[in-house]
Amino acid sequence: MKFFLCVLGMVMVVEGLPYFAFPEKMKFWVHKILEMPDNALRKFGFVLILVGLGLVYIGKS
Repeated sequence: MKFFLCVLGMVMVVEGLPYFAFPEKMKFWVHKILEMPDNALRKFGFVLILVGLGLVYIGKS
């Protein structure tokens, strides 16, 4: 559980950095994301999941 909480905390840090460092650019990208079709977002999310699982697999090996 401690490892999970550490990983979750690091994910939150990494996710929060762009909003803290570049708030105006993040607003621009959020508007861009809102304009994207659902299928494109779904495909992008799937690719991110696969990359994340690959990284976890490599890290556990």
